[in-house]
This record gives sequence, structure tokens and C-alpha cells, in this order.
Amino acid sequence: MDISIKNITENYRDRMERLALFDPLYALERKSGKDNSGEPIDYYGLGLLTLLFFFENMLIRNKKAGVMELAQFFSNLTQEKLDLTFEEYVKLAREIVKVFRPPSGKRNSRKFYNWETGQEEIIQYSILKASHFDAKANTQYYELDEQGLELIFATKEYFSEFQLSINQLILRKQLEKGEFVGALRQIDEMRMDVRNLQDKIYRIKHEIQRNIISDETYRRYESIVDDIHFRLSRENEEFEELKSFIKETKERLEHEIHEDKMKKAYGLIIKVDKELGEVHYEHRKLLSQSIDMKTTALNAAQESLYYIGIDSFNFKDQIANKLMSTPLPLEASRRLVEPFLYLERGGFWSPLAVFGKQRIEKRGLEEENLTFASPLEDWEIKEEVKIQQENFKHIMEIILKAMEKENCITLRELIEFIKENGKEDILNYRSFYDFWILLHHSSPIKLEVEENQNHMLDKVIELLERDYTSLIVVEIPGKIEPNERYTIRNMELTLEGNKDAI
Repeated sequence: MDISIKNITENYRDRMERLALFDPLYALERKSGKDNSGEPIDYYGLGLLTLLFFFENMLIRNKKAGVMELAQFFSNLTQEKLDLTFEEYVKLAREIVKVFRPPSGKRNSRKFYNWETGQEEIIQYSILKASHFDAKANTQYYELDEQGLELIFATKEYFSEFQLSINQLILRKQLEKGEFVGALRQIDEMRMDVRNLQDKIYRIKHEIQRNIISDETYRRYESIVDDIHFRLSRENEEFEELKSFIKETKERLEHEIHEDKMKKAYGLIIKVDKELGEVHYEHRKLLSQSIDMKTTALNAAQESLYYIGIDSFNFKDQIANKLMSTPLPLEASRRLVEPFLYLERGGFWSPLAVFGKQRIEKRGLEEENLTFASPLEDWEIKEEVKIQQENFKHIMEIILKAMEKENCITLRELIEFIKENGKEDILNYRSFYDFWILLHHSSPIKLEVEENQNHMLDKVIELLERDYTSLIVVEIPGKIEPNERYTIRNMELTLEGNKDAI
């Protein structure tokens, strides 16, 4: 069997780049040093902990993470293992940071022979980068660079609970670089992460209902639910920041859309906005479910304690027989039965209630208001569809008149045509706007009547199919306010494939 050399050496540089990321850790492993008690210092392990320290600060969006903060972290973590003063911890932290970020400012590099291309090549990478500088305190703060995040993600199976947060960080960097295609792939991964979280929350909810049999297990599950809620809240904040960033990017691209490159980027950012909005919606539902889980855990604990009490408590033996067989003083008898009595109730009326909100209705309509709205019958639904089909056909006829011999028209131009021809009454009806939204949602539309298509557009397709093959509606920059009641984004309608011309 022949072995393909091309298959073996394919993507050789990419693989070498991933291996090169571990070079700083190996450089730390080669370091030798001892504490004041003569115990060796684990530079390799402390290097990995340094990466995890900066990664955690990125997750919680703490911008102030530098050498002093890292030294304090080392001190708290290793005070029982290493015998070092705080000044020595600061020196150790600075030494490790220098390995990940050379003081010269140059990026780490590695020279290698690329067996795929047959040339000597150099790989450059950056693990840590400067985030910002505090001039008053003369302090430099750091954060993980893109390759630093990749080094952490090499062990991402150990961080599956943070997978969505990790993907949010990657998405933010891709959006900052304008890599919108990669951002769409990242959003797909986030959608899978949200689905995994849904399964996890569903499983935990049922475990809570089955397993809470004591106060100890309740406290354990309460801690789990609190952690999930805290993480979901933090991820929700990151979603909000991503939405704000996308909105700013979209507004900036609107002013540069005259360039072909910017037009493509604008279309991609709109798609990114839409896809991210769908994932954010699903994630918000998880946040709501985490709140419900706290209620579920509390109710399960109450029910468990109730049934435990029922099983271990015999009212007849411990209360009734004791009360009837042994003469007790009146006060003692009252104390014995008091836990089983209702709290004292009293009825009070405040004169201020007169000024409260009151429901006013006609007596003859009381019965009607108490009934539920009944669903429409099939014949009523069909009648509604027919009416809407005629409305959409009428709107399309107006569009064709406005287009004359052209194959393209914007919504703004159409509205101006309608006003100039004294037909502005149509702009007061919801059907006009529903028509454009439906076209935009269904675009591109093949002008052939099919079984699985939206039947609202049947009359429109019948009107156009003799002369055209497809209808395309895309969103373009600008907002339109035809009247005080409605506002809609500007769109462009194009009819393609003039059969008569062919």
C-alpha cells in the first residue's frame, strides 16, 4: 500500500504552530530554583497557573491583572508549599511573565523546516499582551493574547463548563478583526453550547426533584444552582456587550456601504447580528430556567422535610393520647396544641382603599368577559388568507406601476410614488408592512407555485410568473417613517429573468 507524502505533510505549519505554543512552558521547565528552605520551585506548573490566572481574569472581565496581582495569587496558593517572602513572589511572577512576554517587546518565535513547502520558516506567536497602563501607579496590566487563549483551549476538555464563555471571547476577537465568516462558525458552536447547557439544566432539575432528602443535599444542590445562575448571568452580560459592539460595527459600515467590499461585510454583519440574537434568546431562556430551578429545589426540600415529618411523627400517640391520658395544666395544654392551630386572623378595612384602582364594567357584559376567546374555525382562517392574498396582489400591482420598465425599486421610492399618486391610505394599513417583511424573510423567491411555499404569496406569484423567474428583497441602509404610526427599514426589490426579453 502506497503512503501519500502529501497527506502526511499537509498543514505541517499549522501543526508546528500549535506545538510551538508550548515552548514557553518548556523553557520554564528548564529553569532551576529553590525557595528559602531548599525546596525546588515548580516553574512549569506555576507557568500553567499563570495562564489560568489571566484566563480567569478575562472571564470575569477584570482589566487590572498584572505582576503584583499574580504575585499575590502565588502567595495565597503556595504559602504552605513554598517558603518565599512577598518580594520574592513578585520577582518570581515577573520572571514568569517575561518568559511569556519578552521584555524587548518582540514576539516569541521559532525557526523550523517546513516539510510541506521545503523551506525554512519562522513562526511568531504572542502568549501575553499588554492590556492597559496605569500611569498614576506606574503599573502595566496584561491579558492573554490570541495564541495564549489557544494554549488554554488545548486543554478545553477540562473547561467544558466554560465553553460558552470561551467561545464568546473568541467571537469578540473575530469581530474586532472583521472576520465575520469565522464569527458565523463560532456562533454555530455557541448554539451547540447552549443546547448542551439546556440538557444539563434539565438533568439537574430532575435530580433535584428525586434526590433532595436532607438539608445537606439541599445545600449542595443550592450551591450548584447558584453557580449555574451566576455563570449564566455573566454570559448574558457578555451577550449584551457583543450586541452593542455589533450594533456599532453595523452603523459604521452603513456609511461605507458604497464600496463593494464594505457591502459584502455589511451583509455578513447583519447575518451575524441575526444569528447571535437567536442564540442570545435561547440563552435568556436558560437564565429564566435557572431561577425556576431555585424554586424547584426549595419546594423539593420542603416536600421532603414534610414527608419525613409525616413518617416520623404520630399525632395520635405523641399529641392526642398524651393530652387525654395525662392531666395537664391549662397553659401546658395550650402550648402543646398551639403549633397545630391557625394563626389569629382579623379583618381590617382601610379608608385609603377607596383611592385604589378599581375595575369598572357594565353588568350586562360580566358573563361575556369571563369566557375564553375561542379559536378561529377552518373556514374563517381560509377567508383571512384569501383577503390577505388579495391585499398583497394589490400592493404588487402598485409596485409594478411604480417600476414601469425598470427591474429594481427601493421601498423609499415606492412610498414617494404612492404619495404622489394620492394612494397614501394604503400606508395606514398593517398589510403593506407585513407584505415587505414577508418578502424579505422569504427572499429569494422562486416565482413558481409550489406545495411547500407560503400560500400568502400565491396571487403575487401568479401575477409575476409569466414575466419573471425570481424576486429578491434585501435590506439597505436607512429607516423610513411613512406616517406617525409605522417605521420600517429601507429595502430594495429586484425582479430577475424577464422572459419576454429572452
